Amino acid sequence: MAVSSTAAPPTPWSSSLAEPKIHETSFVHSFSNIIGDVRIGANVIVAPGTSIRADEGTPFYIGEKTNIQDGVVIHGLEQGRVIGDDGKEYSVWVGNNASLTHMALIHGPAYVGDNCFIGFRSTVFNARVGAGCIVMMHALIQDVEIPPGKYVPSGAIITSQQQADRLPEVQDQDEEFAHHVVGINQALRAGYRCAADSKCIAPIRDELAKSYTGNGVTVLELERSSEVASNRLGAETVDQVRYLLEQGYKIGTEHVDQRRFRTGCWTSCQPLEARSVNEALSALESCLADHSGEYVRLFGIDPKGKRRVLETIIQRPDGVVKAATSFKAPVSAGTSSYNGNGNGNGNSNGAGIGTINAETVEQIRQLLAGGYKIGTEHVDERRFRTGSWASCKPIEGSSTNDVVAALEECIGNHQGEYVRLIGIDPKAKRRVLESIVQRPNGPVAVSSGQKSYASAGNTTSATATATSNRLNTEVVDQLRQLLASGYKISAEHVDQRRFRTGSWTSCGQIEARSERDAIAALEGYLSEYPGEYVRLIGIDSKAKRRVLETIIQRP
Repeated sequence: MAVSSTAAPPTPWSSSLAEPKIHETSFVHSFSNIIGDVRIGANVIVAPGTSIRADEGTPFYIGEKTNIQDGVVIHGLEQGRVIGDDGKEYSVWVGNNASLTHMALIHGPAYVGDNCFIGFRSTVFNARVGAGCIVMMHALIQDVEIPPGKYVPSGAIITSQQQADRLPEVQDQDEEFAHHVVGINQALRAGYRCAADSKCIAPIRDELAKSYTGNGVTVLELERSSEVASNRLGAETVDQVRYLLEQGYKIGTEHVDQRRFRTGCWTSCQPLEARSVNEALSALESCLADHSGEYVRLFGIDPKGKRRVLETIIQRPDGVVKAATSFKAPVSAGTSSYNGNGNGNGNSNGAGIGTINAETVEQIRQLLAGGYKIGTEHVDERRFRTGSWASCKPIEGSSTNDVVAALEECIGNHQGEYVRLIGIDPKAKRRVLESIVQRPNGPVAVSSGQKSYASAGNTTSATATATSNRLNTEVVDQLRQLLASGYKISAEHVDQRRFRTGSWTSCGQIEARSERDAIAALEGYLSEYPGEYVRLIGIDSKAKRRVLETIIQRP
């Protein structure tokens, strides 16, 4: 396939007539345009409809394994330069393993670091975006420097350095999502190159023609048949192994019996020194066979960061080999004290290994990401009516694991009592969340994500004056307390596919003057969006910020 690339036109500020330099392993679609001194590294994919013009600002650099998706525009002003990682001046620098997604605009002078993700229709102009940043959809970044590892939410407008410095840190699942996008586009690059090569595509077409005779062979199986064959592992696990090896990660496996599974005491299988997908699959199947009747999990190891980037359980005691539906969020190399989504256990009730359910773990993670401090309190049944809560031991740690461990300790020390989790805004010196995680009549509540909320000075002991057929009493309490505190209420929804990227859509603000009106509006949204996630939002209209986000319906 011919590549549409030309020399820069002669202009009053430049007459060099420089031409693009494109590495032979990269793929540039013929429906894209590359003009001028554009230096494209190895294994880059440039999708249809892109425009990369180094005809005013110049030169441009695009690093290895970066994907430039449909409709992306890269251009630069005559004036202004950034310093690339090689110490030289560029109008636009895009690092390695970056994702510039559909319709994004990168306008020089601009720097986008390694492993960055720039979301749909987002704009970067006269700015530096540090390595490992995640910029979601429809964001504007202008005249600032985003520190490495920051998360820019959808719709954000970042035009002052103070805003940039206050951005939250990228979470593990966001980082893994960005890596996954790079892996997907590397597969697309290989596919496009194969389609343009008659020697590569001819055998696949021949096999595809045979599949129509009724032998049951699928296109996906044909693409994999020449590389790997596995009798026990699902196609998703094979993809996962291939992805890890392509990214330069090492692969490890662990096993644990049913008794020790509850305490998280995993044991390593034989070290996996695999350099090819076939070798890795063979070692995995050997581990499964050696530990039948046990849990077995697969994980990737980042040799540079000395940390785990992926953990997925691929076998359970009933002998079922799990065909993972997606890559799981990375976790630290140490054994986690909880078993939420990061460990990939997929418990149907949402409970963790110990007493903390997955919803509470997610709540903790969001509080820490928002810069809030976390505390715990307990109270017996008699004092619960008067709201006389007592603090548990202060939480000194700042990681999710530390907070979960402290919460479990508080629960263990106060069995038969109420225990609640507290979110504290250290700047405003007020509580932003109170969530009951244990009640006297049983273990931690493991509902479908509803959490108990109270503003400073209020308790959750009030009896509901309004009733609901679809909302539980805790959500009714939340509504009452939000209305009593003068907060506005709204709701958002998202389907299962977009839930992973956090692309929520507003249902609209609820103009309710009573609990009954608010309940009716929420129930209307639940009925309007069946099979989707729906979450309740509390908004402080004076401070113009959210004080509560809680999922009240799941698919």
